[in-house]
Amino acid sequence: MRAAGAGLGLLARVVMAIAGLVFIILAIGILLIVLGANQGNAIVQAVTSAARWLAGPFNDLFRVGDASTSTAVNWGIAAVVYVIIGALIAGLLRRIGMRGRARRARA
Repeated sequence: MRAAGAGLGLLARVVMAIAGLVFIILAIGILLIVLGANQGNAIVQAVTSAARWLAGPFNDLFRVGDASTSTAVNWGIAAVVYVIIGALIAGLLRRIGMRGRARRARA
């Protein structure tokens, strides 16, 4: 049973790592768009395509200024939401793991 609590801790770290990776992809995508990176470059295309997909539900949430400003705002919101949701899920997993350990300690 001890492995289950440790497994939840590991799962919480994995969730936060994924949320962090998503944040980084979106942040780099924002920089590439705002700084006017060459959209014909394969790396730029790969990063912006991944960011566009990850921020899909947040596209056109707000329309401010020009297209690159709107993209920066919307993708920035998406990045923050992903980190917050990741942190909430990770915290929940840690809390469940701690409750399991406390129950086993009492038994």
